[in-house]
Amino acid sequence: MSHEVVVAGETLIDFLPKRPGPLTSVEGFDRRPGGAPANVAVALTRLESTPLFWTRVGDDPFGRYLATTLEEHGLPADSIERDPEAKTTLAFVTHDEIGDRSFSFYRENTADTRFESGTVDDRTLASAEWVHVGGVALSSGSSREAMCDLVDRASDHGCTVSFDPNARRELWPDEETFRRVTRDVLTDVDVLKATREELELLGFDGSSGDHVAHNALEVGPHTVLLTRGSDGAVAVTAPEAPWSGTAIHPGYEIDVVDTTGAGDAFVAGAIVGLNGGRGLEETLEFANAVAATTTTATGAMTALPDLEAVDSIVGRN
Repeated sequence: MSHEVVVAGETLIDFLPKRPGPLTSVEGFDRRPGGAPANVAVALTRLESTPLFWTRVGDDPFGRYLATTLEEHGLPADSIERDPEAKTTLAFVTHDEIGDRSFSFYRENTADTRFESGTVDDRTLASAEWVHVGGVALSSGSSREAMCDLVDRASDHGCTVSFDPNARRELWPDEETFRRVTRDVLTDVDVLKATREELELLGFDGSSGDHVAHNALEVGPHTVLLTRGSDGAVAVTAPEAPWSGTAIHPGYEIDVVDTTGAGDAFVAGAIVGLNGGRGLEETLEFANAVAATTTTATGAMTALPDLEAVDSIVGRN
């Protein structure tokens, strides 16, 4: 079966706290499926654009739970790998009083660090229109080479390649390694989604977020989607982009419960919009609505909206 969109990267377990505060004071957690590329893949399915999702989990109870969850969301089972020699990554999430979160990972030699190059074959890429990859898989193990290989071959096949650095500093040996590896990947990336903090961590400077985003265009991407949390998002493009100009959307006023997965929801909305022929302004409006709706419930994957919920947000504004 061919798929217009291919998503690649980690699926893991998020342990969400039962109340705000640091790990030293939180006593209870809820188990939820997560991982940025997994959230993107499920969000695309919820938005009626089911991708092929290449992921790798341990053949342990957590991994079996995740594989079943992905399949129940309608993602094809044959690209969900179960590693018999590795465990599944765990991430403990903490929230502050306004819903912003931080992560503590348990990810030493886990399944998502052991992706193998060439697993997604050239025939699959030849029939795909869009390939999306996240930055966590680049941080360690054979997964770095595997994801770089995928991005390189996807570019050769003419796919639109999107990338979210998803910077998690504790997963990298140092900031210089993060910057070097990620900037190398950006030479084959068409659409970069990032926050201003991530762009600055990658070494792009500027007096404003827009200026920083424009500077990022110089290393490869023809489009940068700069997300600004509750302030919405900005899109900037290079002359060679298939959609031209600059667009700004201020976001939506909404009661935030949990921001986990909002950026991933935005990515899915942007892929649906741009791959479906929408213009930049309409795409930002739609992607921000997907992200905003996700923040109204706890969890990442479990809070992802369907098209009806997103359209209701867009229609009220």
